[in-house]
Amino acid sequence: MGSPERELCPPPSEEDELTLPRASINKMIKELVPSVRVAFESRELILNCCTEFIHLISSEANEVCNQSNKKTINAEHVLQALDRLGFSDYTVEAEAVLKDCKAVAAKRRRQSTRLENLGIPEEELLRQQQELFAKAKEEQAKHEQQQWLLLQQQGLIGVEGASQPYVPPPSGVKQEDTEDDDYS
Repeated sequence: MGSPERELCPPPSEEDELTLPRASINKMIKELVPSVRVAFESRELILNCCTEFIHLISSEANEVCNQSNKKTINAEHVLQALDRLGFSDYTVEAEAVLKDCKAVAAKRRRQSTRLENLGIPEEELLRQQQELFAKAKEEQAKHEQQQWLLLQQQGLIGVEGASQPYVPPPSGVKQEDTEDDDYS
């Protein structure tokens, strides 16, 4: 027969897939009581109690949600569940945490745009974008001009722009340099 502590908090099994992370519980314990050593069995008991509390609140919040003909449990359902289960002392603190969470979420949404994170004014970014577009347009025009000249040299396009049949240059014969020609 095992110790009473082992009966209160059985060792974790593969069935216990819905538990809180032990590292998180250990961190909370250390933050709340830094000068106290807590035995392994006590940590496991705290973990089991926390998990059971969450299951209890979740189940009750689900019932509140169903009674409201809703499909999603929201914060109000959880607060009502706390009251129904006799934990009304926690509702004020839970509402404060909810308010903080909403403020953090709103701040994240405001900071989530890439423009704000760059720290460069929008006007400057627009100017830089226009510069890049102009440079790309210039490079594209230069490339098209080079393609045009190449086609003219090969005789595919006449001076007026009319297509002509392609006649490959004879092998071993060097082509004339036509860059000095006047195409006006």
